[in-house]
Amino acid sequence: MSCEGCPSQGNCSKDASMCSVQPNPKNKIKHIVAVLSGKGGVGKSTITVLLARALSKKGYKVGIMDADITGPSIPRLMDAQNEQAYATRENEVIPVDVDGIKIVSLNYMLENENDPVIWGGPIVGNVVKQFYTDVLWEDLDYLLIDMPPGTGDVALTILQELPVEAVLMVSTPQPMVSMIVTKAIKMCNEMHVRVLGVIENMAYLECPNCHEQIKFYDQEELDRFEQESHTKIYAKLPMLDLIRNVHQYETYDLKNQEHTLSIMNEVADEIISDLS
Repeated sequence: MSCEGCPSQGNCSKDASMCSVQPNPKNKIKHIVAVLSGKGGVGKSTITVLLARALSKKGYKVGIMDADITGPSIPRLMDAQNEQAYATRENEVIPVDVDGIKIVSLNYMLENENDPVIWGGPIVGNVVKQFYTDVLWEDLDYLLIDMPPGTGDVALTILQELPVEAVLMVSTPQPMVSMIVTKAIKMCNEMHVRVLGVIENMAYLECPNCHEQIKFYDQEELDRFEQESHTKIYAKLPMLDLIRNVHQYETYDLKNQEHTLSIMNEVADEIISDLS
């Protein structure tokens, strides 16, 4: 297979013969970044949404692929759970547009968002590939892939068969999570997929009165994780109401929105620089 027309041409470490997914010629995607952890419950989807908003605020064209097929949460986190995706006569899927951010999620194709998806790995993997080939993303600067938890079949399919340029890791301060995230980082290294760095979510609580940072875990163990993982730490995010309730973003006052956006704004700037 040729690399011609691929959005990651020149940035991807894969051999052309290893890529089995033909890009849609109508799509022009400059950068594809997977948001991964190896562990569930760390806030991958929340970070994906916050990063997408930060990039969009800077004027970039952004899309989100919700690749957590059996547990999609992007529609609710974007406060757009009542939307539906549609297809053209050419069987191309039109993504849902929320505040200029294009989104595709399996929940947009279900009659009821509470209906379970009881599919095996190969079927889920094929759906994820169709989210890349059959969705009319058109021109995007950044396509963020909200990955499923773990390092199983779907994660392997995405990293092996889609032209992912780089991975952003999400962790929390617990030593157990750090160990599992380290495994995910090593998996990416073995697959020759670039790891941009780590965002540590729910890292501390800030006192509303004196603004002291209250840490939850042993700092020495966290420092060891940073040293052993050999990855860049983009940010350590506090536990904030707006981050926890990112689906209610527009209901928070301007001060809260600016505080949260300022945290992710620096992360977005670093990622843009690292991918340029």
